[in-house]
Amino acid sequence: MVRKREVLSNPVRTIEVGRKSLSRLLDEMAQTGFQGKKLGEVAKIWTEMTRQKGLTIFMGLTGSLSTTGQWKIVRWLIEKRYIDVLVSTGANISEDLLEAMGYGYYQGTWLANDEELLRLKIDRFYDVYADEYEYRKLEDMIQKFASGLDDKHVYSTREFLWLFGEYQSKKGIRSITAAAYEKKVPVYSPGLIDSGYGVALSLRKRRGKLIRLDQTKDMEELAKIAEKTRRTGVVYLGGGVPKDTIQLATVIKSLVRGGEEETPHDYAIQITADSPQWGGLSGCTLEEAVSWGKIASDARKATLYCDITLALPIIAHAMNERVQRRVDPPDLGWVFSA
Repeated sequence: MVRKREVLSNPVRTIEVGRKSLSRLLDEMAQTGFQGKKLGEVAKIWTEMTRQKGLTIFMGLTGSLSTTGQWKIVRWLIEKRYIDVLVSTGANISEDLLEAMGYGYYQGTWLANDEELLRLKIDRFYDVYADEYEYRKLEDMIQKFASGLDDKHVYSTREFLWLFGEYQSKKGIRSITAAAYEKKVPVYSPGLIDSGYGVALSLRKRRGKLIRLDQTKDMEELAKIAEKTRRTGVVYLGGGVPKDTIQLATVIKSLVRGGEEETPHDYAIQITADSPQWGGLSGCTLEEAVSWGKIASDARKATLYCDITLALPIIAHAMNERVQRRVDPPDLGWVFSA
């Protein structure tokens, strides 16, 4: 029988205003309640992940966050090796190029006259604007890169993005994929063509060169990364296809081993604005994933229901205060020579 004093053993710590670091504030928030508590917990667990030996950290990155001033944080996470594998929407790893190439996004309003924006060739992302003609230049760069590829070879999205990162790195373009190339962090995009890449590769095909992508190669490789590591942890910014792609790597790993032994993630954090009651993957709880053998029942885990643009900058800055260097990041060099 559970005793009352055991249930009431962990008091809420009231926050007092004073001079303190962001990291300390998050520690205090982790001892409060609601989503403020979850924000503190997510920051604490991610920090803990960076201090673990033999842990490979996967990140699932969804939506169109690069347009909202977030992409340099993702690049920083790669450069510091606070993530080891990135699975992203095509939008996030194409729309960062606009700024990396020297152009920009602009603050706008969601109450805009969209017919007027169309006339002015201004694209709207909720309350962020982009110049359509500048946007076409990032698609043109993808086309130019693709024109140098071997149309007889079938590429995984990781191979494609690795070569594209090399292409940008040599040009001095400091994008997410360029940083991933330089730090040997594999990047996968299961929905790559749902972005400027799709436009660029479609136009390239019409001009006589078909670049073929095989996403089964991606899945196979992700599963091999999971197989070769002792333990895995996941960071989900949003949900959708990147989230489940990473989740399924553990399922394949288990099936390769006969299907009787579960091989779930040992650490898991997610930040999402979606709710679980609609049954969608983006909002589903990490606890639900336990039933699939995707997340360990005793995993260090936390879900923060929050806009990513609110949480990610705060967590990244706290980690910058807390973590001097990553402990024992995995060497994934074998991925690029396979």
